[in-house]
Amino acid sequence: MTHTTPTRIAVIGGTGPQGRGLAYRLARAGHSIVLGSRDAARAGAAAAELRQQLDVAEITGASNLDAAAGAPVVLLAVPYDGHTELVTGLAAALDGRVVISCVNPLGFDKHGPFGLDVPAGSAAEEAAAIAGAATVVGAFHHLSAPLLLDPEADLSHEDVLVCGDDRAAKELVMGLATDVTGGRAIDAGRLRLARQLEPLTAVLISVNKRYKTRSGVAITGLTQASQEKVIA
Repeated sequence: MTHTTPTRIAVIGGTGPQGRGLAYRLARAGHSIVLGSRDAARAGAAAAELRQQLDVAEITGASNLDAAAGAPVVLLAVPYDGHTELVTGLAAALDGRVVISCVNPLGFDKHGPFGLDVPAGSAAEEAAAIAGAATVVGAFHHLSAPLLLDPEADLSHEDVLVCGDDRAAKELVMGLATDVTGGRAIDAGRLRLARQLEPLTAVLISVNKRYKTRSGVAITGLTQASQEKVIA
């Protein structure tokens, strides 16, 4: 059951683990999904697999450009490597769209994962600067791809932190976040806070490796009344 009006969502990077996982959860909640890829045939094959798994028809595949041009909501679920080039190529197609960035600029060395320095501050801010006519919201940075793809996994105990500068767009994305997890979405503030949210993923990866688990984020101290006050 959706918590938002069913809509068409393009998942750029939809053949990767994170993109496929978010597409799976959003489609299961009733949204129409188009998987985007540099290879349209690959996107089509991935969409066919998800359709079979879910037994629903509302998942298709297309090139990244065609996917972005055909949906009012575009989810960027791609590695940071090549992010600037990708968003630049899609900029015209992203005009007027709500763009959700879950891109995590991370590096890895012998000591483990770490957050990369991004000239724009964060991947989300970089996307906003390149695609100036789009409305960018940061979300879904900390959800585990294997758990998203696991039909038995309960994600309702995890919080999705959402940041952005446009209130209506942020509320839309918060509704989609609840559709994905069945749990809470939390307004984390302005888009610039993606600078802190994105590299936090490196901490979770480190915890996962050390404790052999799949950790997530849960914020304590928030009551239903306090959340309703913020929304009001």
